[in-house]
Amino acid sequence: GVTEGYNGTIFAYGQTGSGKSFTMQGIADPSAQKGIIPRAFEHIFESVQCAENTKFLLRASYLEIYNEDIRDLLGADTKQKLE
Repeated sequence: GVTEGYNGTIFAYGQTGSGKSFTMQGIADPSAQKGIIPRAFEHIFESVQCAENTKFLLRASYLEIYNEDIRDLLGADTKQKLE
């Protein structure tokens, strides 16, 4: 549905150390250990590349909410808290 114009959200919730970050990011090598984010990006970019006569605007955010602090994990300083 994302390639048809619908917004998509993945919300990972759980105890510290339960594997949320690993599930989302994974590791690059071996490729079987890639997480949801790189797999989703591959799928989306492959779909965009194959589409004809269509324009796409892709935006992504990767936020961490912990102890009521919000951090942008794609930003230059991942330790800086957002307002």
